[in-house]
Amino acid sequence: MSDRYQQFTQSMPGRFISGRLGMPQPTRLRRYEPGQPLLEEPALIGAAPGGRLLPAVADVLKATGSESVTGDQNGDGDGALSFGALVYDASGIASTDELSELYEFFHPVVRRIAKNGRLLVLATPPEMSESPRQAIAQRALEGFVRSLGKEIGGKGATAQLVYVAPGAEGNLASTLRFLLSSKSAFVDGQVVRVGAGESVIPADWEKPLAGKVALVTGASRGIGASIAETLARDGAHVICLDIPKQGEALAEVANRLGGETLQADITTGDAPQEIVDHLRERHGGVDVFVHNAGITQDKTLGRMEADKWNAVLAVNLTSQEKINAALIENDALKPGARIVTVSSMSGIAGNRGQSNYATTKAGVIGTVDALAPVMAERGGTINAVAPGFIETAMTDAMPIGTREAGRRLSSLSQGGLPVDVAETIAWFASPASGGVNGNTVRVCGQNLLGA
Repeated sequence: MSDRYQQFTQSMPGRFISGRLGMPQPTRLRRYEPGQPLLEEPALIGAAPGGRLLPAVADVLKATGSESVTGDQNGDGDGALSFGALVYDASGIASTDELSELYEFFHPVVRRIAKNGRLLVLATPPEMSESPRQAIAQRALEGFVRSLGKEIGGKGATAQLVYVAPGAEGNLASTLRFLLSSKSAFVDGQVVRVGAGESVIPADWEKPLAGKVALVTGASRGIGASIAETLARDGAHVICLDIPKQGEALAEVANRLGGETLQADITTGDAPQEIVDHLRERHGGVDVFVHNAGITQDKTLGRMEADKWNAVLAVNLTSQEKINAALIENDALKPGARIVTVSSMSGIAGNRGQSNYATTKAGVIGTVDALAPVMAERGGTINAVAPGFIETAMTDAMPIGTREAGRRLSSLSQGGLPVDVAETIAWFASPASGGVNGNTVRVCGQNLLGA
């Protein structure tokens, strides 16, 4: 369903009326198309004294042909530049006194960020800081970045904080390319951690998954179909999995992508082994496994039947646990494999009438936390996306008041698209994302609920 309110506010009468009434005026988001430049305006870069991450930023900007200027070249006055990105290396801030460096860099320029601009602060993980004073200052950056995200969201601009472990500077390229690009259009106000791990720079950044095999559950429609399409666009051979009831739609998606289908009910006892056998016999294993399949059976807990509780837990969480165990125990994961799973904002903030669903989606985050060390030992990664309000057939069926509230209660004042979830998963899936492990990233436009 199209967002008619957004369309209205982009008309001349709509801009006037919504402006006079103080109503949200959501900016149309720039989303990725093949061949699109990383940035359409120059990036302004800067660093606190002692910062260690600016060289990695400069390398990415140079490699992508993006123009950059430093803080002392940004100009001022009426003819001053607008910036496609503001990137600041705060890793050298060693005490709360030095947080004034943030003000000095951002105060003169934050209002000059362009529509659909990107604001990134790079930092040192507090737990890896050299002193308690530095740890406090580095942790303070989360409040700073999330606040700026809410200040610039009206322009369709986003703000992120990236903690980079000492020694992991070489693992930063894929994360910078994602967060600076229009692929991250609906990712806002997030904290991403980049650590140790083996990253493999692809021969072609437009096809980072060339030669890789990916499996996507729940791939017959909606977000699952978009994930399959995006991974195929990035070069992967995609296996589309769904229940037999969805066989016709599943085949349509797979045929469109030049992929293959696997019909299975992931809640049955033999499903994990069936999946493992298929992957090993036909492909020698899998490079990317995406747990997307999920259902809702909403009702307040006091009125919920046991079968609704059990069905949601079986599909959304227990099946993932069993499949992951089978993949690991049967060596069905290829070297450097990526597991990506779909959580939800409900798993972070909770949601009335979704105690079963929120339980499973919080459990998905627990799965990431528990298996991140296991995957790291195997040279792989596991991460989760947590979507907020995404425009799907399910949200189309919501009452108009609920739907409009879901769209507007974020810094970007609009709903996301299935491709926004898919692009985030593709970033996690990249062989260049070896240092991105154990993260849960919300794809929610910085929804005002939860963290």
